[in-house]
Amino acid sequence: MSRPLIGVTTSRRGGWRSYLMHKLALYRAGARSVHLTPGDALPRVSLQGLIIGGGDDIGAEIYGGQVLPDVRIDPERDKLELALLRVALPAQLPVLGICRGSQMINVALGGTLHTDIYEVYVQAPKMRTVLPKKRVSIKPETHLNRILRCNPCQVNALHHQSVDKLGEGLRIAAEDESGIVQAVESETAPFLLGVQWHPELLVWKKPQQRLFAALVEAASHTKALLQPSAVAAP
Repeated sequence: MSRPLIGVTTSRRGGWRSYLMHKLALYRAGARSVHLTPGDALPRVSLQGLIIGGGDDIGAEIYGGQVLPDVRIDPERDKLELALLRVALPAQLPVLGICRGSQMINVALGGTLHTDIYEVYVQAPKMRTVLPKKRVSIKPETHLNRILRCNPCQVNALHHQSVDKLGEGLRIAAEDESGIVQAVESETAPFLLGVQWHPELLVWKKPQQRLFAALVEAASHTKALLQPSAVAAP
């Protein structure tokens, strides 16, 4: 069986570093990858899966949140990812959201975000690290639990936004010790999952690499296809 092709979105500024880590993880899992960035010509290929990657904050105006002056946003990336998801989600294309990507899946399905988690979860320790120092609890009856097979799991933390109101058809799949949502997943789609951490940076952690293997397995059997160049941003 040929390797499925997975599209990976990143920020245009510095996103190549993130893409390389995703490319490595997908290659190890048996897939090919293609980089999708705002402002660049989108490839004329058919995707069998999609990763919405991490990076800049999502513009608060999209989900009715508080606009903060000191955060970096990328409106063109917001438009690109929303356009891709508006096609991918109804078609049930396998999608994995990572950090910002998990939040974007939630927003695309009508959910909202906490613009700054430390204003809501005031007792939460401020943590920003690529190392697996955050402990998260996985909900037992979830797709994520069947994939990771570690509960609790130690993950990294590079975010200050998180899911607030859930998008339509989503459920919470994991939370941290402060009650912050750490993963969401679809209640009905074959593979629609978002994690708040960065599994692509945990290359030595088998449970985290199983996330990519699960995406590739779903992409290998999907009948849905997405051509990025045919997606028109709103």
